[in-house]
Amino acid sequence: MSPLAEILRPTTLDNYIGQQHLVGQGAVLRTLIESGNIPSMIFWGPPGTGKTTLAMIISNTLGRPFHTLSAISSGVKEVREVIEQAKKEEGSILFIDEIHRFNKSQQDSLLGAVERGIITLIGATTENPSFEVNSALLSRCQVYILKEFGREEMEQLITSAVAHYAAEGITVEVKESEALLRISGGDARKLLNAIELAVNRSHHNIPPTTPTTPTTIIITNDSVTNVIQQNLALYDRQGEMHYDIISAFIKSMRGSDPNGAVYWLARMIEGGEDPVFIARRMLIFASEDISNANPNALLLANACFDAVTKIGYPECRITLSQCAIYLANSVKSNSTYMALANAQQAIRRTGDLPVPLHIRNAPTKLMKQMGYSDGYKYAHDYPGNFVEQEFLPDALRGSKFYEPGDNARENETRKLLQWRWKEKYGY
Repeated sequence: MSPLAEILRPTTLDNYIGQQHLVGQGAVLRTLIESGNIPSMIFWGPPGTGKTTLAMIISNTLGRPFHTLSAISSGVKEVREVIEQAKKEEGSILFIDEIHRFNKSQQDSLLGAVERGIITLIGATTENPSFEVNSALLSRCQVYILKEFGREEMEQLITSAVAHYAAEGITVEVKESEALLRISGGDARKLLNAIELAVNRSHHNIPPTTPTTPTTIIITNDSVTNVIQQNLALYDRQGEMHYDIISAFIKSMRGSDPNGAVYWLARMIEGGEDPVFIARRMLIFASEDISNANPNALLLANACFDAVTKIGYPECRITLSQCAIYLANSVKSNSTYMALANAQQAIRRTGDLPVPLHIRNAPTKLMKQMGYSDGYKYAHDYPGNFVEQEFLPDALRGSKFYEPGDNARENETRKLLQWRWKEKYGY
């Protein structure tokens, strides 16, 4: 019997849940599909957000031959076989799941067929394609970003699952959904796997009833938590544990626990995880969670990334361990991450505000006559190379996005900001 996630997989755009920024009425990807003229493309997004489903819907909608490969189990030989088959067909689509796991030679084997239009490539990746897809192939593809599902989309999936079981003669009542939503974390496949396990476990434990007394399976937070804990391997049938372990690794470093960090690192190494993937995550962590509290963390993480790409397994495991333990032990700050988030939030609220005239560039006489650069104070003409002036648009005048973290280095930064910007930083 097919898994619930496969049974409920939609086959048309109208039944597809989520990603309305791509496939809603008038959205860019829907318009392309309806025109019948699609480019090669890469879907980038978290697991369980409908990348494979969307590729299949495109093929079904356009009536194109559909070939699928997994980068985990396929290589150049399989790619070439599909290309030879596609030469005999019209408008073949090749879907490659986890395309970020293809090495350079495997990706290069696709170039000619994509360039000549023998195949339309649709790749799916959970990793930033700018890092994982070589530039020649990436330049021939449109990149579309899929977002993790929010509560509304997940509730729609729960409703669909309940309706499916009702059609099968099984009454399911979801009294509490918080555990389902928490465990799935925006991943549709995880959500449906959890529902399926909960229903199957309850269904098998229900005593026989008469035809006139239908049984209702009640799903609660406790029932979901219990069944997942007892059936973790089944629940993780699609390999989502990969994402849970990298999450545990990051959270251990954020929590300043070198023992937890090196344990989860060892789990990834023993499991054959791509060392470049691990090093890249530490490089991101150095800016997101340590930042200017210890700028050397970014330097070390970058050196680790370079070393890992040069030496590979097995030797690079030592470099990974050195970096992970250093990052775990480092003082932490997310101040620059939050500063950017605050600024982006202000932009979404206020839109594209005009650049103040006094800090606009004035390369022409007309611009100078219009007041461009009028009132600008050249910092180097003032004591300490600083003079107070406003650099934000008028609507955001006086706003503060950056708040230094509570650590030795950023406390010094706070003193400097208080001296320069006075009341903005509480001087």
